[in-house]
Amino acid sequence: MGVVNVTPDSFADGGRYFDKTRAVEHALRLIDEGADILDIGGESTRPGAGMVTAGEEMRRVLPVVEALIGNGIPVSVDTNKAEVMREALAAGASMINDISALHSTEAMAVVAQSDCAVCLMHMQNDPASMQAAPHYRDVVGEIKVYLSARLAAAEAAGICRERIAIDPGFGFGKTAAHNLVLLRELGEFTGLGVPVLVGWSRKGTIGKITGRATEDRVHGSVAAALMAVERGAAIVRVHDVAATRDALAMHCAVRDAVDNPVPAHG
Repeated sequence: MGVVNVTPDSFADGGRYFDKTRAVEHALRLIDEGADILDIGGESTRPGAGMVTAGEEMRRVLPVVEALIGNGIPVSVDTNKAEVMREALAAGASMINDISALHSTEAMAVVAQSDCAVCLMHMQNDPASMQAAPHYRDVVGEIKVYLSARLAAAEAAGICRERIAIDPGFGFGKTAAHNLVLLRELGEFTGLGVPVLVGWSRKGTIGKITGRATEDRVHGSVAAALMAVERGAAIVRVHDVAATRDALAMHCAVRDAVDNPVPAHG
């Protein structure tokens, strides 16, 4: 899943693709690099971020979605607002990526009334306050219970499991230690029976471990994506698509290697 932030203030690339033309060019570049899904976001959810109105979010996102529909690549929209979901789906988006796991009754209804895919993410508190003092007694167990409950709520609303993915929400109300434990124990979430989406790309925990600035975290991001896939992740949400695809190609080649292969030539 390639990230396209149509925002002036996202943590990794704030402002770089705020212009529609640049956002579309970037999205097409990610497709060329091997993205299977594009995730378009019009509101920054970095720690400490403030909210934007639904109208402003739609003004940013919808023209990009409309420009990308028809290229053969599914388009996801990263939003927690029912109004934005409704208009994005009408514009042709095929997935909703909601950091609030459809907690809004209206958002749940919008998705239930469509045939789109949806990702339900865990977040402690909200972007403005989530990193103030994250606390858990059992970070894996508590998030697993939460996501299981949101899965049940979505199914009760008429959203079949085949349409749902889950995301433990790395960096959303978690310390670096919480993030590392969640990645190490990711298999606990695959046990819920739906695809797991993981977003580690360029995040602060990688900076704490490597000492690298945000724009220099490609190697750490690729390593995290590879470890996530090894532990069962079905989707990795990344900024650096080409580098991640190369690493995953090597992983898959080793995983699928045949003992005593017949030489391709003579």
